[in-house]
Amino acid sequence: QVQLVESGGGLVQPGGSLRLSCAASGSSVSAFTISAMGWYRQAPGKRRELVATLTSGGNTNYADSVKGRFAISRDNTKTTVYLQMNSLKPDDTAVYYCNVDTTFHPYTHWGQGTQVTVSS
Repeated sequence: QVQLVESGGGLVQPGGSLRLSCAASGSSVSAFTISAMGWYRQAPGKRRELVATLTSGGNTNYADSVKGRFAISRDNTKTTVYLQMNSLKPDDTAVYYCNVDTTFHPYTHWGQGTQVTVSS
């Protein structure tokens, strides 16, 4: 079992910043069993889309819409992932989901989601 605890969402004005966190835990969770961590988002009426991913080897991937504004990182234990979001726009409003890929079944795990609202 993998538990993902997300935090950091909220309401922010356009141009503002937020930092999301996602901590992974469980008896089989460690830096050696996590192959990738990432963030996805889903806006009302839209499909869930990739925001950013970070592999165990340190490679990152970003959606074009967030490049230069968002940054994904992790802590030293490699079991907590962060998403620093700067220069937020109303189009960034969505529920943000943490995703963790592991080397054990069921191989991909989702957090409960955290709401990010960008509005004046």
